[in-house]
Amino acid sequence: MFNIVSKPPMYDQQAVQPMRDELIAVGFTELLTPEDVDKAINVKDDKTVLVMVNSVCGCAAGSARPGVSLALQNNIIPDKLYTGFAGQERDAVDRIRQYIKGFPPSSPSVALFKNGELLYFMRRMDIEGFTAEQIANTLVQVFNKYCTAKGPSISPEQFAQVQYAKQCGSKIPLFKG
Repeated sequence: MFNIVSKPPMYDQQAVQPMRDELIAVGFTELLTPEDVDKAINVKDDKTVLVMVNSVCGCAAGSARPGVSLALQNNIIPDKLYTGFAGQERDAVDRIRQYIKGFPPSSPSVALFKNGELLYFMRRMDIEGFTAEQIANTLVQVFNKYCTAKGPSISPEQFAQVQYAKQCGSKIPLFKG
């Protein structure tokens, strides 16, 4: 479940699990190692790959995760959904950021790739201060432009059951391992 090979996580793993579960519940697969990242992004198969860099911050809780989840209720979505957790799987997130050329590190953030190339990048500054609905609307426009997979990622009934962790990173205990 957790990758503690080189850089240890910054936050208590049990405390951030609900933040992971939100994205897993809507169809995301976690990227736990740099190798996982390469296998997910550096693929030349003409499929679109959405990668969310998850975070413990308040804008991830209040806007980013709920907004991305809502966008995945669209009738057109990316082919593949992945997530890496900033401050947790630090090596994996560092590798994700290597694929996001021309932008400084940003978390939370959302990137869309195709054939290993970045098509779209939503930075923290594009998330902070925006509602989940505004973020979803922006991502739906991106999905409609670049993607072809049939949505939604989960049924509306399943989506209605997703629980969102509404806590700020300043309240998350640090990892003591």
